Amino acid sequence: MVNGVTGNLRDRATSAEKIRVLIVDDSAAVRQLLSDIMASDPALEVMATASDPYIAAERIKHEVPDVIFLDIEMPRMDGLTFLRKIMAQRPIPVVICSSLTEKGSVELMQALEAGAVDVVTKPRIDTIRALSEASMRICDVARAAAQARFSRTRRTIPLKVETKLPTDIIVPPLAHPRTVGPLTDEIVCIGASTGGTEALRTILMALPSDSPGIVVIQHMPERFTAAFASRLDNLCTVSVKEAEAGDPVIRGQVLIAPGNRHMLLERAGRHYRIVIKDGPPVFRHRPSVNVLFRSAAQNAGSNALGILLTGMGDDGAQGLLEMRNAGATTIAQDEESCVVFGMPKEAILCGGAEKILSLQAIAEQIMQRAGQGTSGVYRQS
Repeated sequence: MVNGVTGNLRDRATSAEKIRVLIVDDSAAVRQLLSDIMASDPALEVMATASDPYIAAERIKHEVPDVIFLDIEMPRMDGLTFLRKIMAQRPIPVVICSSLTEKGSVELMQALEAGAVDVVTKPRIDTIRALSEASMRICDVARAAAQARFSRTRRTIPLKVETKLPTDIIVPPLAHPRTVGPLTDEIVCIGASTGGTEALRTILMALPSDSPGIVVIQHMPERFTAAFASRLDNLCTVSVKEAEAGDPVIRGQVLIAPGNRHMLLERAGRHYRIVIKDGPPVFRHRPSVNVLFRSAAQNAGSNALGILLTGMGDDGAQGLLEMRNAGATTIAQDEESCVVFGMPKEAILCGGAEKILSLQAIAEQIMQRAGQGTSGVYRQS
C-alpha cells in the first residue's frame, strides 16, 4: 500500500556506489527513454521503473532510491499526491518530469512547494540537438538531486567532465571597461539552480515594494518560468513577471529569465533594459547565470549587487567574479541554507564572493540597497 511507503526500508549503501534512480511514469516509452539517457552517465543507475505510484511504493519498501523521477499525471494516483506522501513519511529527493503544458506548470508550482527539488521536461526526440540538450539536463539534475540536504546521505558528485561553451559565445568580453556614472540605477542580479525556487521565494517575500530592480536567472524549463513568476507575484510585495525583450528594469519589480533563452542587461541612458537571446547552452545552461552576470559587470559595474544561490555546478561563479572585479558587491549563499552547495561554493573558491550570507541576511542586504536607488534623482537630459 502507498500508505506504507516507509515499510521495511533498507538504508542505501556507501557513496562510492552509483546514484540509484527510480523512474515513475505511466508511459512505457518515456520510462525507456529516461532509462537510456541515464544509462549514458556512469554515475547513474536506474534502480527500477514503475508505471504508477502504487508500484513505485512497493519498490521503495524493499530498496530506497537516491532520486525519484516522477510524472504528475498518472492513473490510480497522481504524482503530486504521491510526492506529498513521500515527503510526509520519508523524504527522498524527487525530480518532477513533466510535459510542457499550462496545466502542468501550475501543478509544478505545487510540487515545488510540496518538496520536489527540481523539474525537467520530458525529453524531445524531434532533433538530435534537442535530445542531446535534454539528456545533459536530465543527468545533471539527477546528480544535483542526489546532493539535496534532506537526503540521509549527502553525496559529492562531480559533473561529467565535458567541454563547456564559454560566456564569450553570447557576451564577448570588453577590451576596455565602460564607465558607469554615479547616477545610474541600482540593480540586483540573482542566479539560482536546484533548490532556488524556494530560496528565491524566501528572499523576495521579505522585500519592500521600493526595492531596486531585480533580474533573476533560475534554471527552469520554458513555460514553467511564467508560472513561477506568476506564483511569486501573488506572494510578494514586489511585482514579479517573466522577462520579455525590451523590458525596463525598474524599482519594485523582479524580472525572471524565460526558460530556454539567455537574458542579458543593456544600458539605456542611466537605466537598464532586458535583452533576450537564443544560442547554445553556456556552462551547460540556457539561460546561463554567467551570461547575465557578465552583462551586469559590463553595464552596471559598481551599481550592481550580484547574488549566487543554491545549485549544482559552477554556472555563475566566473560571472560573479567579473562583477566583483567591476566594483559590484557580490554575495554567495551560505552552505547551511543551500539545498545544493555547488554554485556558491565555486564562487567562493574562485574569489567571486565578497560575502557569504544566509537567505535572511541576503534579503537584508537587498533592503539596505532600497534606500540607495537613484531613479528619483535622474533627469532626462
